Amino acid sequence: MNTSLEIAKKLLDIGAVKLNFVNPFTWTSGLRSPIYCDNRKTLSFPDLRTLITIAYIKEIKQKFPETEVIAGVATAGIAQGALVAAGLNLPYCYVRPEPKNHGMKNQIEGFLEAGKKVVLIEDLISTGLSSLRAVDAVRETAEVLAVLSIFTYSLPSAELAFKNANCICISLTNLDILSKIAIENNYLSQDYLDNFIKWSKNPAKWSEDFLATATL
Repeated sequence: MNTSLEIAKKLLDIGAVKLNFVNPFTWTSGLRSPIYCDNRKTLSFPDLRTLITIAYIKEIKQKFPETEVIAGVATAGIAQGALVAAGLNLPYCYVRPEPKNHGMKNQIEGFLEAGKKVVLIEDLISTGLSSLRAVDAVRETAEVLAVLSIFTYSLPSAELAFKNANCICISLTNLDILSKIAIENNYLSQDYLDNFIKWSKNPAKWSEDFLATATL
């Protein structure tokens, strides 16, 4: 089993990814979604935590060997980023969603030297907006090579957002791979697959249709 498949299966096995079409999850935006991913759970499973760290390091060494700094995206990317930086023996910092309103009012915590080449570590890509806020913050000081995440929902809107921001985004595993593993291991029935695909292509419309049906 390749690394992307193995990570997807382990995310399902530990309950980091949950699927529910009957009572879908509510995102911060208010959208309803049949999938919820909490990659913070991976930190509690040493084998999976190590697998993810090694996979991040491999991607960086192969695709961005010029990397000089690793930056975690708060909050879920902080621990993952620190593990990656330690494995690469590179400087580390992390990026807050916005500057603090007290003290030094930092948005980037740690030391980031101007002009350095940075890879940002995320845990999850949904809409991509929080990741791109971190990208903008780092770009005020340094060069962003890419954003790396454990998992992406593969939403078209996120892909467009990264393209418009001229930012590379790479995930260790994704929704297509997870769907395949979920069916093979009976986490997702074939009957639900079409519905799952429909959601992934247009989450807002899927959410709207679900809410309309639920109020009937």
